[in-house]
Amino acid sequence: MATIQDVAKEAGVSVATVSRVLNQHASVSAKTRAKVEDVIERLQYNPNMLGRNLRCSQSRMLLVLVPSISNPFYSKIVQGIEDIARRNQYNTLLCTTDSDVERENVYLDLLRNRMADGVISMDPAVDLANIRQLGEEYPVIQCCEYSETDQTPYVSIDNQTAAYKAVKHLLMMGHKKVAIINSDERFLYARHRKEGYLLALEEFDIPVDPHYLIHTDLHFESGHRAMKSLLGLEDRPTAVFAVSDTLAIGALRSIKEAGLKVPDDMAVVGFDNIPFASMMNPSLTTVAQPMYEIGCEAARMLIKRIAAPQDRVESIVMDYELIIRESTMG
Repeated sequence: MATIQDVAKEAGVSVATVSRVLNQHASVSAKTRAKVEDVIERLQYNPNMLGRNLRCSQSRMLLVLVPSISNPFYSKIVQGIEDIARRNQYNTLLCTTDSDVERENVYLDLLRNRMADGVISMDPAVDLANIRQLGEEYPVIQCCEYSETDQTPYVSIDNQTAAYKAVKHLLMMGHKKVAIINSDERFLYARHRKEGYLLALEEFDIPVDPHYLIHTDLHFESGHRAMKSLLGLEDRPTAVFAVSDTLAIGALRSIKEAGLKVPDDMAVVGFDNIPFASMMNPSLTTVAQPMYEIGCEAARMLIKRIAAPQDRVESIVMDYELIIRESTMG
C-alpha cells in the first residue's frame, strides 16, 4: 500500500507539498498539483481521511436534502452534485425528508454537530425560516426552490417566464381553453409557474376559468386524477399545462383511457424534461431544465462557501428551453 512518502518521492516533491495538494492549499502551482494528483492516482494512494479531516475540522461530507427519490427530476441534479463533490474530494449524503420537518431537522443536526460541512436543499417543503437561520452560521445553498426574501444563495431558473412561454406556445397553436395542473402554491415554483400561465392568458385576452385551475402533488397518479377531473367538465379544456412532467405523463394516461387523441383532442405541455418525456407516445412537449448543470452549480457554490465562509456567493439563474414534441404538434 502506497504511503505519502512514496507519493512525494515519485512526484519529486516534499511530503509537505503532497499534504498541501491533499488539503487544496492555494499555494501549490497548477503544474505541481497536476503532477502530484497524477502520482496519487497512479499509485492508488488513499490518505487517512479520518485523521486528515479531524486535523482540518472537516468531515468532507455534503448533505443533499430531497423530498423524495421517486421523482426523476431530482436524480439528474443529484448526479451533478455528486460529480462535482467527488472531483473536490467530498462525499455526499442523500437525505430523503418526505417533506417532514422533524426528519429534516435530524439531518440538519449533522451539520450543526459538524458531521457535515454544508447542505444543498432541494425540498420545496423545507422550513425556509430554519434554512435561513442555518445559513447565517453554516454553508447552505438552496437548489430550485428558494426564498425571495432572505440572503441564502440559490440556483434555479426563471419559472415565471418559462411557464409563460410554455402556455403561449399552446395559445399560438390556437387553443383558447387551457387548463393548468399545478402543485401547492405555498411553494415558490408553483406560484411563479401559475403567474406565467396567467400572464400568457392575459396577453391573449383570455379570461381565467377557475374550473381550469387544479392543485395537487407531483405524483404520476395525481396527474392522472387531475386530468380525469378536467375531462369530466361540461366545458372541458382543449389543452393543459402541467407544472411537472410527472403530472403531464399522468395526464397523458388519463386522456388515452378516455379514448381521446393527443394533441388532436387535448394538447399537453409538461415541465422539467425528465428522461421519460421523450420516450412517451406521443412524446411530451416540455420546458427543459438543465438539471445536471443545476446540480453542478449548486455543488460548486457550496464548496466555494465552505472554502471561504466570509465571501459572498452570488445566486445563479440558469437558462431553460421549451422543447416542442408530439404532444402539442402531432
